[in-house]
Amino acid sequence: MGLLRSLLVLVPAAMSGVDAFSPSSPMSSSRFSTSLDAGAEIQFVKGLEEKVVPDIKLTRAKDGSSGTATFQFSNPNVFDASTASFGDVTGMYLIDEEGEMSTSDVNANFVNGKPQSIECLYVMTSPDEWDRFMRFMERYGEANGLGFNKAG
Repeated sequence: MGLLRSLLVLVPAAMSGVDAFSPSSPMSSSRFSTSLDAGAEIQFVKGLEEKVVPDIKLTRAKDGSSGTATFQFSNPNVFDASTASFGDVTGMYLIDEEGEMSTSDVNANFVNGKPQSIECLYVMTSPDEWDRFMRFMERYGEANGLGFNKAG
């Protein structure tokens, strides 16, 4: 948990560089189950946990004043027919023991009229928001086998 924070403190990312969270296992599938005991989950529909683990790319201003996180979900379970009864996508909700963060910047990508992926942009406008997001990502990453890859 502390390793991730140490990497960010030692070498803050420039807006031109992109850091990323991605599955640390060599498996090509992005479907992993999130444990409810882990304390961090992502939802697109309130009350419906997203089981697909996304690729996440981070950018941060050199002065640390702002940053973005771009989430890419391939074939998320929110598109499954079995989840249709839960409701419509209303945003992306990042939920953990500290509370909830959310964004409405959520876009679905379609191929031949069928939904294939979701891309979301979460914007952080202060160092406190960045720190809060990173605490969420530490919990979510531990629960889902995500590793942090520093931009070269």
